[in-house]
Amino acid sequence: MAVTGAPPPTLPAYADPRTDAVLDSGLLHELAHAFGGPFHFLLPQRFDANLAAFRAALADAGVNGQVYYAKKANKAAVWMERCAAGGAGADVASSGELREALGHGVRGEDIVVTGPAKHEELLRVAVLQGALISVDSLDELDRLLALARTGTVRPARLLLRRLPPAQPHSRFGMTAPELQAALTRCVRAGDAVRMEGFCFHLCGYAVQPRADLAGHLVDLCLKARAAGLRADRIGIGGGFAVDYAAAGDWHAFLAAQHPGHYHARKTFSAADFYPYHSPVAGAGALRAVLAAVPTGGRDRLGDRLRGTGTLLLLEPGRALLDRAGASVFRVRGVKDRDSYAILTVDGTSLSVSEQWFNSEYLPDPVLVTPAGRARGRGVHPACVGGASCLETDLLTWRKIPFPARPAPGDLLVYPNTAGYQMDSNESPFHELPLPPKVVVEPREGRPRWRLDRHSAR
Repeated sequence: MAVTGAPPPTLPAYADPRTDAVLDSGLLHELAHAFGGPFHFLLPQRFDANLAAFRAALADAGVNGQVYYAKKANKAAVWMERCAAGGAGADVASSGELREALGHGVRGEDIVVTGPAKHEELLRVAVLQGALISVDSLDELDRLLALARTGTVRPARLLLRRLPPAQPHSRFGMTAPELQAALTRCVRAGDAVRMEGFCFHLCGYAVQPRADLAGHLVDLCLKARAAGLRADRIGIGGGFAVDYAAAGDWHAFLAAQHPGHYHARKTFSAADFYPYHSPVAGAGALRAVLAAVPTGGRDRLGDRLRGTGTLLLLEPGRALLDRAGASVFRVRGVKDRDSYAILTVDGTSLSVSEQWFNSEYLPDPVLVTPAGRARGRGVHPACVGGASCLETDLLTWRKIPFPARPAPGDLLVYPNTAGYQMDSNESPFHELPLPPKVVVEPREGRPRWRLDRHSAR
């Protein structure tokens, strides 16, 4: 139903020519018919462009470094294929992720293994393949040292993870006394290990705390070198925000939104949402970190890294997937309520993961109607529910102000979902199949597509 008066606020995602070309091609309705349910489409050229932007930021600062794609952000095989083709690394945290990276061509020495309290099998294969291991605790270091002494074909490569002093309640990393004990054990281990430096896991997207902790790790490297260890690199993890929407749209949305704009008067505060506008994001955030002067220092971090011969390791996930894919759901039913409609789509909100963190994926879904179907004009607010029997299974609680009345058979395309949204919480609930992933590549005329190799198994 169309409404008059002030409509609910919108939050349009940035326009993306690659995504728009897929929406305009007519391909999506054919794929929806073929799969009979929701699916995701992936744009590998965007991944390549984002990777190039991070490398350019390193090169412009004169800093030697390596980019590792954080595989947890999206499990599609195509990203491992792009890493292998482009010489990038992969950040993995399980035996399954390690096998996937190796199986799609990423070299062992280009893999960093993170995560807490790693399984012995993961450590064993990582050592055999020459992967770099982020050691999270003293007991994990002891297990790794014991494994390295069993006569493996190569020394265990490792980083020591520092507990962020500004985040003392983090469950990741070692305190200063624990790091000192770890350094002593590495020195005693001799050729069984190759201690290559330090790393950290830091929550949040602020630039200065990341630069401060990175500067601290450079100091730790110099100390470790004096003790005879290699210590020539630091890992600063991920945490490079993605800028989904324009500043004006984002701030206008936050100022306008209230419970009346949501189904069942669901309440959200600004703190519940991901920062969908980030003035410093992606490779630009890396540039800002490298240009920052660590607190108490005199030189910019980039100059400090270059001057000490320290390599910089990065583990972006979401930032490498910016605008690299979208999620497509077919409208199954429409029912009217007071001043808005409730849409039910094929699939569930388990395939838009933000909904399962007491939050909302806010960039507006795009309504794609079959060619030639006429619709009334006006504003047609509607929330979007999933096909399960759970009351809270809503992909979008917000009453999206669609420009036409949705109808069964229409498609809703959620933009820019490749980073964490597609499969962080996917589940075959109700025996519903998991949405397949489709790799779309441009060409003259209609784009061509194939099933992602992870989906095709």
